Amino acid sequence: MNFAEIAAALPRQAVTSIDDLPFRRIASGKVREIFDLGDALLLVATDRLSAFDVIMPEGIPGKGAILTQMSLWWFKQTEHLIPNHLLPDQEREFARHGIGSRDLRLRSMIVRKLTPLTIECVARGYLIGSGWNSYQKSGDVCGIRLPAGLRQADKLPEPIFTPTTKAPKGQHDEPINDAQGAAAIGAELYAQVKATSLALYRFGHDRARQAGMILADTKFEFGTDAAGNLILIDEVLTPDSSRYWPADSYAPGMSPPSYDKQFVRDHLLALKWDQQPPAPHIPEDIIRRTQEKYLAALKNLIG
Repeated sequence: MNFAEIAAALPRQAVTSIDDLPFRRIASGKVREIFDLGDALLLVATDRLSAFDVIMPEGIPGKGAILTQMSLWWFKQTEHLIPNHLLPDQEREFARHGIGSRDLRLRSMIVRKLTPLTIECVARGYLIGSGWNSYQKSGDVCGIRLPAGLRQADKLPEPIFTPTTKAPKGQHDEPINDAQGAAAIGAELYAQVKATSLALYRFGHDRARQAGMILADTKFEFGTDAAGNLILIDEVLTPDSSRYWPADSYAPGMSPPSYDKQFVRDHLLALKWDQQPPAPHIPEDIIRRTQEKYLAALKNLIG
């Protein structure tokens, strides 16, 4: 689908729960619901919104469809670098399982059953977020020593790989170094994951730059099949898993505006909320402006 078709199909109200499907639900995350189709899995992205690892009372209308359609686009763009978990003919799979709803199709992927890795794979090209916080304290990020004198949002000399643990819902992922990552999944697989993550980041950064955006950092998730082959899974290079900045307003020394839930984070920080459930309600104008950011990122890439 093109951007105009996707934008026109977005719901007016946020879809924050998926309760009427005839499939067995096997997992529920901050955004996605996972259902067992027997020989495959159905991944449904809701419009739920989380900030500081807490799910907000309100969602962003159409956010799940935007994330899914962007992931589908990136999976196609990156299949020369690594195979992904999508079954090849999504429309045929939807029909085979009796999934006819247009909204459900827009926000869903039918994927292979794989074994997820127990680490999350973060690649960074710029010094921002938790990486900037770590650098200010110790001069390194995940054990990687960086040059002195870098500013917030500076481009790094080379992209770096900074994996984390995969924490249960509601808990925070913890950064780990190369030795800890290799101990968690095995040295050979870890080396492959690291190289693939950095290759995907570089490709994504270059492609985003063509669309007028800077890909500052991103998180990938991988799984393995029965033969041990590495497969790209979950979502890929979306505003939920990545930090995109508008290239025309980028300037180091500050935190640039981003194509994600920055408005929500700023609003919550202004409230002095303790970042524990229950989360405060989000005003309608913050919801609208956040939806516009997600849509803008999608339009830049595929519009």
